[in-house]
Amino acid sequence: MSTKKTVEPSADGHYLVIDGRKWRASDPSIPDTLRQELVDELMSARRAVKNRESDARSRVNDAKVALGERGQPWWDEHEPQAFTQRIMATIRALLRKRAGSSICPSEVARVVGGEGESWRQYMNDIRQVAAEMASQGELVATQKGAIVEPNKARGPIRLLLPPKPIQ
Repeated sequence: MSTKKTVEPSADGHYLVIDGRKWRASDPSIPDTLRQELVDELMSARRAVKNRESDARSRVNDAKVALGERGQPWWDEHEPQAFTQRIMATIRALLRKRAGSSICPSEVARVVGGEGESWRQYMNDIRQVAAEMASQGELVATQKGAIVEPNKARGPIRLLLPPKPIQ
């Protein structure tokens, strides 16, 4: 027998009150298709926690930070270090969700950049973060199929997980 939980948004829309407990709401400016991908990754990561997979908790954290449910509140002005963490978490969460496929840095910008066209101003930040992640071996950036440095390439690039080493 299931019991139905009551869910009410706070007056300012920043929180959800579920059965009397306050939880931070997801960033409402994330486009629906990208939000759904992040929610799907969150649910997959939660199943991984249940199955005791080694990277499960970091996956949950990345998805929640990307959604704006953890880390710096999405309604506050961006603090540089926290914003970098959200960019990194969004890149990791989308890459995991699309394992075997690539993402465009503009998709990351649309998640972290707010409503309307304001996401465009963050493209250089995202390329810089992607360059740092690439230097640490977390991702690979490509342009027309060739590996490039994300912060030096001109024109569109794609980000993908690096190939797994052959064992």
